[in-house]
Amino acid sequence: MNIDQILDQIYILPEASKNSLKAYITEVSHPKGYCLMEADKVIPFIYFIRKGIARAYSSTSDNDITFWFGSEGQCVLSMKSYVESKPGYESIELLEDCDLYILETENLRRLFNEDIHIANWGRKLAEAEMIKSEELIISRQFKTSLERYKDIIQYQPDLLKRVQLGHIASYLGITQVSLSRIRAEIK
Repeated sequence: MNIDQILDQIYILPEASKNSLKAYITEVSHPKGYCLMEADKVIPFIYFIRKGIARAYSSTSDNDITFWFGSEGQCVLSMKSYVESKPGYESIELLEDCDLYILETENLRRLFNEDIHIANWGRKLAEAEMIKSEELIISRQFKTSLERYKDIIQYQPDLLKRVQLGHIASYLGITQVSLSRIRAEIK
């Protein structure tokens, strides 16, 4: 997806406002395995995925727990850093070679003060991210791992082709053995 498509899916901006915002957005590329964001650090950037896939995870003493996947067109940010300029909870790893758009948060905040349309765009971005978080929490609390796996099949089928099963199992909160049983049950 190009940057215009990504920005428009968040909130349609007047052309002048969109151009002001785009003036602060640049493109970067990073290889598979690159750590885009580290937990316990303030991340002064927002990313948008042009091409590729990433995962957000938290580490425990035993393993990493994946709680989010992002692919083309999606925003990658630490909400804690974005909203409060404080260290985030999550690490973000690229699962494929990725082409990304990058926007420095400080520049975005400056634009919020200068342009009400961009401020509204930022509000819509935060609202969308909050809804994603709410949906994730509700899904983990009220759906079984089988139901959550069926949701992946229905809403994010490309994940099953692009992401290691270990990451999928972690995302579902189950072991790879349990995931294998679920997959066999569905076939």
